[in-house]
Amino acid sequence: MKNINKKKVNAAILIIGNEILSGRTHDLNVSFLSDWLNKKCGVTVEEVRVIPDIENKIIKNILQLRKEFNYVFTTGGIGPTHDDITAKSISRAFKRKYEYHKEAYLILEKYYGKGRFNEGRKKMAKMPRGSSLIYNPVSAAPGFIIKNVICLPGVPSILKSMIDNVRKYLVKGLVVLNQSIRLYTIESNISKELKKIQGKYLKKVDIGSYPFFRLGHIGVSIVLRSSNKKKLELCFIEIKKMVRKKKIKVFKN
Repeated sequence: MKNINKKKVNAAILIIGNEILSGRTHDLNVSFLSDWLNKKCGVTVEEVRVIPDIENKIIKNILQLRKEFNYVFTTGGIGPTHDDITAKSISRAFKRKYEYHKEAYLILEKYYGKGRFNEGRKKMAKMPRGSSLIYNPVSAAPGFIIKNVICLPGVPSILKSMIDNVRKYLVKGLVVLNQSIRLYTIESNISKELKKIQGKYLKKVDIGSYPFFRLGHIGVSIVLRSSNKKKLELCFIEIKKMVRKKKIKVFKN
């Protein structure tokens, strides 16, 4: 994987599946993917969308997102059933033939055996012409990458098993670092000061404040994020100075 200094690389995640929208299935992939991409690859996830298994919606979102982001990750819709239409839809988005990938077909045929290699299982070997495979060490059915679109399964355990096979296709960017501090206070008590500090570090450090309730106490977590380690540290020092000046107790547990 190439390393490009001082370059921000971003991504979007497109979750495809009626089961997510209906609430029957809880998505567990976004947090994992976002964390893995940033820490392992220096790729920042900047947008997440959830859409149904509808071909024109998949095509529309793929074509839009791939222009706006360095990478688009899709999850879901590459299984053996009738409503698994992600690969077919992406083929149409790129105007590529939807066909059996020879290597994928052989992998699945070997895994299931010819006698159990039915039409549904064969379908998992179909993808846009020119795709490269993302190997699956758990259930054999591979994901694929075409241009800057990376298609992964929706089952979290299988996605996790495959993720290291994605890394070779990615250009590495700057890792976003973070610092955090938890305070016994309320957001309105520090909002003015945080706004002033954020203005000083605009576009260098992102400052977020998140209220919480724990052990009977109301508090605020302040999280700083930046790819510039020095700016991050300087900003964190200012936050701590503000905390001391206002005599706010720090939550240490």
